[in-house]
Amino acid sequence: MAAANHYELLEVPSEASSQELRQAFRSLSKRYHPDTTDLPEAEAREAFRRLQQAYLTLSDPERRRSYDATLRAPLPRRTSEPSLRTAPKPVPVRRALSGGEWFALLLLAVAVAFSLVLGVGLAWSRGAEFLKPPSWLEAGGQTDGSSPLLVDVGSAVASDPAVQPPAAGS
Repeated sequence: MAAANHYELLEVPSEASSQELRQAFRSLSKRYHPDTTDLPEAEAREAFRRLQQAYLTLSDPERRRSYDATLRAPLPRRTSEPSLRTAPKPVPVRRALSGGEWFALLLLAVAVAFSLVLGVGLAWSRGAEFLKPPSWLEAGGQTDGSSPLLVDVGSAVASDPAVQPPAAGS
């Protein structure tokens, strides 16, 4: 599995089309995937990781152009300072939804619509009022024009003997 470059790793010529790259990757991934190979697990993981990296590089046209340019360019001189290498950021893949995903979304929408129709239908059949004001809005019952939300809690508690605190000496 040791290869000098990505093309040798995928066992394709440097002028291979994207379809040929994909076919080569699929056949080699079956050979080196840790779940389907007879290789030791650590070796299989490393080989599969390198295979994925090669396919990721060669399947993107821009990355492939820059990779091909590095193959043709002479190797840069090494300096005494170590360079910090960072892993490349994953390329976001925007794909269309599959038929199964569309079907799942359709089932979800039908279930929500059915639940709403069922709930409203049951409430209507039982005679429930749909536009009933909340009970806390009518709690004040004041007619002097003040807001019904402002209720004097202290006077309501003081007038009820069952709510009074016990005497200090008892």
